[in-house]
Parts: sequence; C-alpha cells; structure tokens
Amino acid sequence: MLILAAGMARAELVIEITQGADNPTPIAVVPFGGNGGLSENVSRIISADLDRSGLFESKSPENMLSFPSKQADIFYRDWRILGTDYLVIGDIQRSESGYVAEYGLYDVLQQKKMLGKVLSVGPTGLRDMAHKISDDVYQALTGIRGAFSTKILYIEDMGPSVKERYRLIKADADGAREQLIFKSSEPLLSPAWSNDLTQVAYVSFETSRPAIFRHNLITGKREQLTNFKGLNGAPAWSPDDSKLALVLSKDGNPEIYILDIATRALQRVTKTHSAVIDTEPNWTADGKGIIFTSNRGGNPQIYQVGLATGRVERLTFEGDYNARPRVTPDGKSLVMVHREDGVFHIAWQDIQSGDMRILTETWLDESPSIAPNGAMLLYATQHNNKGVLAAVSIDAGVKFRLPSKQGSVREPAWSPYAK
Repeated sequence: MLILAAGMARAELVIEITQGADNPTPIAVVPFGGNGGLSENVSRIISADLDRSGLFESKSPENMLSFPSKQADIFYRDWRILGTDYLVIGDIQRSESGYVAEYGLYDVLQQKKMLGKVLSVGPTGLRDMAHKISDDVYQALTGIRGAFSTKILYIEDMGPSVKERYRLIKADADGAREQLIFKSSEPLLSPAWSNDLTQVAYVSFETSRPAIFRHNLITGKREQLTNFKGLNGAPAWSPDDSKLALVLSKDGNPEIYILDIATRALQRVTKTHSAVIDTEPNWTADGKGIIFTSNRGGNPQIYQVGLATGRVERLTFEGDYNARPRVTPDGKSLVMVHREDGVFHIAWQDIQSGDMRILTETWLDESPSIAPNGAMLLYATQHNNKGVLAAVSIDAGVKFRLPSKQGSVREPAWSPYAK
C-alpha cells in the first residue's frame, strides 16, 4: 500500500460531450495576449469549460477575424459577423510570484463591458486561473455560481493483472491533473469529501473486514475510524465536519449511526428489526436530519429521519426501487438511483412535492454526486463494457462522459466549494 498526497499523474479522463442544450449561446474566448510559450493554454481551457456546461458554444480561433487582448482593440462588427453574442478577452503577464491576468467579458450586441477583473496565481496556477475565469464568466451570464474550479474523487480499478489495482484518485472537475491519493490490492469504496476539503473518508477492505478510514489530503496521514464486526460503510460528513454518518451491522442488521470524530462517541440513529437494511446515509442541508435508503417497506426506498425527534418519513413512492440518495445543495430536492423496467437510471425528485424525473438513458447507472452549484451531477455507468463516469445536468439537457484510458472508474464524489 502506498500513501501519496501530491503525486501528479497523467490526465486519464477525457471528456466526450454527448448532448448539449438545444440553442447554446455563441461565445468567443480569444487567445489571451501573452499566452504564447506558457505551460497551459488558458483560453482553450476556458472554452472547454464553457462548452462542457452545454449552455455555450465557443468559436474556434481559426474563424476569428481579430485577436483583441484589451478593450480598445475590440471591433464589435467582427464578432457580429461571426455570430457571437459574448466575447472574452485577456492578457497574461509573468510576475515575480507567478502570473497576472487581466480579463474581461463583453456583450457584443450591446457593445458593453459586463465583467473586468485582475487575477494573480503562482507559477503552477495557470490551470487554476483558467477555471476561475470560467467560473466568473459562467456566473455573469447565467446567474449561477460556476463549479469549474472544484475537484472530484473517484475509484479506479486497474484490473486483476495489477497488484495494487484499486486507486483513490483526486482530479479537477474536468478530469485533468489527476493525483493518486491511495492504492491497495483490496477494494476501496464510498469516498466522501469533508466540507473543508482537507480530508477524505472512505471504506477499505485492507483489514480482515470493511473499515472506514479518513485521509488527510494535506499531510497524507491516514487513520482507521471504525473496526466493528460486520459491515462498516457509507461514510458521510456532517456539515461542520465534526461527525460522520455511517452504516454499521455490529448489532445485527445494517443500521445508521453517527460517529463523533473527536470523542469517538457513537449514536445509533435507526432501530429496526433483523430483516431491515438501513444504509447510504446523506445529511440534510441544515444538518438536522439524515436521508437514507431502507427496505423497511418491502423494497428499497428513500427515507428521512429527524435527529432531534427520531421521526422517520418516507420520501419516495414512484417505482419499486430508489436508492443512494444525495441532497441538492439548496436542500429542496434529491437525486437517486431509480429502477425502471429493470434498468437502473439516475432520477431527480422535489422533496416537497414528490415530483420525479428520470435524468439518464444509460444503464446500470449508480453513485450520483451533485456539483456544489446544483447544476450538474456525476454518476458511474457502463460504456463499451467498462465502468466510466458520466455527467448530466439537473434538467437532463446536457450530458457528457469522462471515460478513462486505462481502468474502470466508479464511485465519483464531487467536492464542495473551497471555503
């Protein structure tokens, strides 16, 4: 086994956009001035980010009539001829501490500046700079905070011929800049971000039974949190990162518990009889309840329990199988694995009204994880007989895949925003 906190690997996930919005907004991201000779093509990364949202269609530099890098050089007629609604320009200069970018967003039809900023990064921060500019442009044009600067976790299975075949990987939200966090010859499951982004909890089978570990992403230090007999699984951080909701079967059937990380005090949340399985906990947005999967009604369905009252309420009624719930950041809806005609899809449901819609058309879809802006979600699915990650917008209008060049990937976890 190997602990490696900052081992930069090659970018193995590649993006294949499979469905975009019906009428994406045309936008031009002009190659930034001073971009030549830099280690990253910032304008190209911004274009790829915006294209991946499905809401925008960026113009190729090959079709551009001019290449302004400051406002005085913009001839709006050039961009109207190109059919562009919005224009992003910028200039990047080296500084003593790294790079400084001055960039702006312009409305071509109204010939006005919408956004203008200066951004500084360190010597290795050009890709971070690009994602931050993408976030700013996306928010200025949609009113929704961008999530291009966030991170993802996933489990990669390199296959039986590789000794330490199971790998916990951290990457940018676009799959770039992979970092190996941990690898093992035994399965790894259920990675979960702490809300401060400094820790990851996951299940490892490296001991004689499944156990929950937490891994400090800053120091690389690992710590085993549970060692109970039976099942130890599905960790989920509380909103303040002081507790983990998890599943234990130490007293018989799988039940939901809460572990206080500082004191190691254990609170049992659900109490059912031996034939019931309560699993896959996820905290409500306010931290006052747990949403989980249970077969207490005969089939797997989604339930919510209030931590102060212990009152349990069933949330899903459509279909005979709903599992792996994840609450949206606004706390108003959830996504889940929903079975329809024997095929497992990802579905969205309004918690208050119960209205449900199916988001995916692939098969064996599992493990949904929602972006912190609530606009997209990642999930694991099958493509060409291999496990891949895929993404879909909450309105199902935008879809793309992130297949791996090597092993199968699964169990994605989209990070919260950095605080």
